Amino acid sequence: MAYHRRLGLRLWQLERRVFCEHGTAKARTPVLGGVYYVVLITRSMSMASRKSLVCMMLLLLLASSCGDKSATSSTSPPSSTSPTTVPATAGVVWPAADGSVPYADPVEAAAGFATEFIGFTEPLVGEFQRGDSRSGEVEIRPTATGPVTTVLLRQVANDDSWWVLGAVTDAISPTAPARDSIVKSPVLLQGSSTAFEGTVDVAVRSRSTARPLAEGFVTGGSMGEVGPFDSTLEFANSATPDGAIVFSTSSMEDGRVWEATVVAVRFS
Repeated sequence: MAYHRRLGLRLWQLERRVFCEHGTAKARTPVLGGVYYVVLITRSMSMASRKSLVCMMLLLLLASSCGDKSATSSTSPPSSTSPTTVPATAGVVWPAADGSVPYADPVEAAAGFATEFIGFTEPLVGEFQRGDSRSGEVEIRPTATGPVTTVLLRQVANDDSWWVLGAVTDAISPTAPARDSIVKSPVLLQGSSTAFEGTVDVAVRSRSTARPLAEGFVTGGSMGEVGPFDSTLEFANSATPDGAIVFSTSSMEDGRVWEATVVAVRFS
């Protein structure tokens, strides 16, 4: 009898050891040895002793569940969330970076940019002229016979919205700052132009509808003759990391914005 008791106890101990080390996936619950041991040992015990032993065995069986729980927790796959796609808007000057809703129509984007950012007054807005599958341009005129300012647009986000990259006009050709370059105060202004009395207005703007960070002018050629300009302009800190340098001329009759070149920049 003593031999069978030792055998049952040893069998239960071995089963529990394997169970706790490998979990339920690789071993059976250590019940067989325990039951075998209990059946043999309780034959020589009183009823009270049998009850105590059964309670002890139940507690041991509950404790053996630690292997199953640890194995389950260690193999649980880590939770993950899908990354948020952020529009790649580097080099964009419009719409404003203050929560404005992007434009679904490129013509509306060009019109909003011309009036709210450059400062045109009731301009004539042309049709959208497509470049490639995701870019194009829209011509803006102050009057029916006025000069053309071409607004450059592109779909830069992961949807069908339209964003303005800048604007160009034949009369104003800046060489500094370069498009999408990093600038700091004072900003270097170089290039060539022709305008009434040679004056080209300059505004440093953040990518917003707020007032310009600075306003000034450069002097190039006049009366149709193109001449160089070279100057600097100090400006205040920007609330947005990107913005633009706006070069524009004014009407000789009423001072309205006549044409413009807009260069996207980033602030250091």
